[in-house]
Amino acid sequence: MSQEFVIEAFPRDDQGRGASRRLRREERKIPAIIYGGGKDATAISIWHNELKKALENEAFFSHVLTVELNGKKESVILKDLQRHPYKPLLTHADFLRVDKDHEIHVNVPLHFMNEESAPAIKLQGGVANHQITEVEVICLPQNLPEFIEVDMATVEMDQVVHLSDLKLPNGVKIAALLQGEDHDLPVVAIHKPRGAKVDDAEDGEEGEEGEDKE
Repeated sequence: MSQEFVIEAFPRDDQGRGASRRLRREERKIPAIIYGGGKDATAISIWHNELKKALENEAFFSHVLTVELNGKKESVILKDLQRHPYKPLLTHADFLRVDKDHEIHVNVPLHFMNEESAPAIKLQGGVANHQITEVEVICLPQNLPEFIEVDMATVEMDQVVHLSDLKLPNGVKIAALLQGEDHDLPVVAIHKPRGAKVDDAEDGEEGEEGEDKE
């Protein structure tokens, strides 16, 4: 993990809908909570715009974050985020404490590499069909990857890449695969566009008709 995200937090004594509304309107902060790790939940508030800016970075969602509260630091991951139903505003955030000796479950994005240059796409006119774009992994906090690469360079036409085909960093497991082979879901496949198949079939039919006429 090459990046570090630090979130400044403040104690939150007043709770409830009215207090949360005032917090957002008057102080430009949003209510949040830190829980887990065998400790009591802690109600906090954080700067709205600071969190919103951090969320623009994809890595924020798959990183161990640092929350600074009253001069102390806690390692957490973002577990839930609530947004306003129609305004571009955040309304609440949930952070889960993490321990370096305990595994965590986190959704990590998939990065599809060499897709445009894959022979099945570049030379044969295939199209990539992405079934999933993120995957739940289980690992210790220090092993949490920012993303998992899916190398498309050698994927052939009509080949399906499954979860079990992914190359994982050391110490990282895919949660679904621990549930058995039935959960080995398809990730991506390359197929000819449907229109192209129809055109090929039509060309063949026209050729046959031409031969009959001769």
